[in-house]
Amino acid sequence: MKPNTFRLVLLVSCAHMLVHVFELSIASVEQHVGEEFGVSAKVTGSLGMTWRIPFGAGALLAGWLADRFGSKPMLVLYLAGCSAAALATWAAPSLAVLFATMFVMGSFASIYHPAGLAIISRETTAAERGRALGWHGIFGSLGSATAPFLAGALLLIPALTWRDYFLVLMVPGAVLAVVLSLVLVERRDDPAQAATLSPDDDGPFHAPQYWTLVAVNVLFGFVYAALMNFLARYLTAANLQPDWVAPKQWGALCAAVVLLCGMVGQAIAGKLARPERLRPMMTLILLANVPCLAAMAVAEGVWRLVAACATGLFHFMHQPVFNSFLAQLVPRRRRSVGYGFSQMMQFGLGAFGAQFAGFVMASSLSDPILVNYLSLAGVALAAAALSTRIRPL
Repeated sequence: MKPNTFRLVLLVSCAHMLVHVFELSIASVEQHVGEEFGVSAKVTGSLGMTWRIPFGAGALLAGWLADRFGSKPMLVLYLAGCSAAALATWAAPSLAVLFATMFVMGSFASIYHPAGLAIISRETTAAERGRALGWHGIFGSLGSATAPFLAGALLLIPALTWRDYFLVLMVPGAVLAVVLSLVLVERRDDPAQAATLSPDDDGPFHAPQYWTLVAVNVLFGFVYAALMNFLARYLTAANLQPDWVAPKQWGALCAAVVLLCGMVGQAIAGKLARPERLRPMMTLILLANVPCLAAMAVAEGVWRLVAACATGLFHFMHQPVFNSFLAQLVPRRRRSVGYGFSQMMQFGLGAFGAQFAGFVMASSLSDPILVNYLSLAGVALAAAALSTRIRPL
């Protein structure tokens, strides 16, 4: 990979890191929000879904705008909008306003994936794309881990509340918006690059494979939303905290460890991803999630953390493989829309996973943990089965 291309990948990956910090911001403090407003996991699950629905629904429009106007201005808009929404969340006077700020933040965050993934896919060849998207995924997992870690660390300070957490989140978003506006150089459809493009960049739209891949991603998006929204709560209930740390803060810190395992998974998948391996790798990764989620259903004590770490490792391996495969199926000139529609379906329909998990966790079932995670294992198995229907190119 050329140095200029690698620098672009790292810069865009910083924006990817932040979108997952914003994404898991409310999940990292949902127990504190529930306490302040006196509501159950059913309501905090709805709060997570309110963030996620526009995160998915806005992605198709964002992809169309990125194809029309370029990724750079869209990335700057996403960062500025999320930072403003974080400031509004800090000042939210009521639960109703908090729902509104989550919707606004999710709407601006929806811009990232179609714009960011498209610019990386356009700047790389098929041979180097897996590595580039591996780096991109590493930063995303680092962002996912940063969200609960930062929440847990800040809330160890007695004077700070969950609201102050959102005030802190405003700062890196605003700074990176300025940096991207000044530094990022986007080479849109430069004819001079035509000789370096891979055959898939000029190929046709592989519609049957694309639609099946999107369906797989919807199922896995359901698992992702359910898993992420209540990960800190799941680990809090393991009662592993030392005496000097409150259970909810310790749960958030443990969630950060799980998501760092996801970063390792991204690195492994990015290194192994090659054009000819993508489809079978995707099926194997999806299958690997099934026993890990089943283990989360029955684990207790320290084994909860172990099972969650194993799930994090395999769960996030999906991203560089899926995103590399999608680039093979969609022509270069329509890639933002291709990613945008996929993200709309994954995060829009998948958002109902957070609501599903919230209803189960707040239900009167004798063992809601068992029901929730065994259900998610079943959805992952269905995704793996469906992925076998994708014909190789």
